[in-house]
Amino acid sequence: MEQNSKKTVRSGEQLKKSRRTHALVRAAVQLVFFIAMPGAFYAGFAGIKSIFGSISAGTPIEMNGFIWALVLVAAFTILFGRFFCGYICAFGSFGDLIHWISGLVQIKLFKRKKQFELPEKASKFLRILKYLNLAFIVIFVALGLYAKLRGANAWDVFSQLTSLSFRFDGLTVGIILFVAVIALMAIKERGFCQFLCPLGAFFALLPMLGILRRDKDGCIKGCSICKKNCPVDLQLEADGFSNGECIGCDKCAAACPRANLAHPENKLIKYELVPVLIKAALFFALGSLIGLCRFF
Repeated sequence: MEQNSKKTVRSGEQLKKSRRTHALVRAAVQLVFFIAMPGAFYAGFAGIKSIFGSISAGTPIEMNGFIWALVLVAAFTILFGRFFCGYICAFGSFGDLIHWISGLVQIKLFKRKKQFELPEKASKFLRILKYLNLAFIVIFVALGLYAKLRGANAWDVFSQLTSLSFRFDGLTVGIILFVAVIALMAIKERGFCQFLCPLGAFFALLPMLGILRRDKDGCIKGCSICKKNCPVDLQLEADGFSNGECIGCDKCAAACPRANLAHPENKLIKYELVPVLIKAALFFALGSLIGLCRFF
């Protein structure tokens, strides 16, 4: 394997440890937020509806809990990339669990050599759907018609499940769509995030400071491990990484043989997972302050 004077190649054992540690830390953060703040995704989405509802009605935009949630998540996204999507969003974490279970079933029960995945070309083509979904919702909110669609989406059903209320009256269409989304999550890692999530479409359009950076001169020639480990099938650009489609899961960074991918804050703190814990703690504190935590 080609050597580089700047960075040494991590051994197989070091890579295994890096990926295992990252997976455990990420799963722990996801579990905490899934339990404590399962409604953060829905609150941010409701913030978008609230803003465009006020604009369409010609009334002043008044700050409420939903808009504060949107401001918090948007600010976090601008500063740290889509950290919310990769670590905090309960719907995204639920999708990770579904995809993991699907892999176990396919490999252990059906004896497949590897888990089924959608072709890369199909994934890239289907990404546009979430932008169309966002536009559709904004238009319906602006026309005052969105209320008629209540119960006709998957996140209404998911919010009922996470709130443990289990009141599914009027959610027949939503339940059907929720089952369809689960099927999508099973066959495509982060399928909902990549193809359908309106909040993800909004985040992808934001300017981001905390995006992953790559030292391209330190890469091993012909290496594509980062792309192979990317749940949303992204290819790093020649001069770094600035794609708003990146969900900030950091799986590529954990798998890089030369530890060649990092966020700006990783340059200030030696240990690569410490910034993750700091960002998670910061979001938890701010989220609790504006009422996102179900326990406070």
